[in-house]
Amino acid sequence: MIPWIQLDSAKTPDGQQELRLKRRGFEFSIMLGTNELMNSRLSGSEEALAKLSCQRIAGQILPRILIGGLGMGFTLRAALAELGDNAEIVVAELVPAVVAWARGPMAEIFADSLDDSRVTIRETDVGQLIRSEPAAWDAILLDVDNGPEGIVHKGNDALYSVAGLAAARTALKPGGVLAVWSQGPDAGFTWRLKQAGFAVEEVNTRANGKRGARHVIWIATNGSQY
Repeated sequence: MIPWIQLDSAKTPDGQQELRLKRRGFEFSIMLGTNELMNSRLSGSEEALAKLSCQRIAGQILPRILIGGLGMGFTLRAALAELGDNAEIVVAELVPAVVAWARGPMAEIFADSLDDSRVTIRETDVGQLIRSEPAAWDAILLDVDNGPEGIVHKGNDALYSVAGLAAARTALKPGGVLAVWSQGPDAGFTWRLKQAGFAVEEVNTRANGKRGARHVIWIATNGSQY
């Protein structure tokens, strides 16, 4: 069997933990301790996050999308495939090394997605972008950490609090969509979404098409549908 080779590492935002980028042949993995956060062979649920969101805003002529978390770019590339030439996609990534990996060792996976004219990469906290501009986004897609309970950065928990979700609702246009990826179900998070004023749909999906681990995507709508 081909061995894993560590290509690089980076501290998490709190400086307490370490992200590690590993490669085995054509396969990449990003690890946090013994937890694998993402693998280049398993993209199904992250792609579903983009597809489900874009389907719900298909009526918009100039869609404006905010993606929290670059990762391996699965959500970004799926959104680009779903959206037309007039779309604007802003990706917020808190760890600069993840962006460097996307342009360096993992460039073959990302292809030309980072240089697409529709895409802007911001090395910042997605929460800051959410709070900075009201009624700005048709969709906000959060693939931050492993879901509503942060393990990479405890500051991510604020995104998923009632106050954080209310801020996301304020940042959305009427009828806009907040879509949240999670490694597993969380009844408390569903309740918080409703408390923040969203209409909520919970979708079960697979890590790799019809196979792999079961993940959850929340589709939360702000007010009336398009």
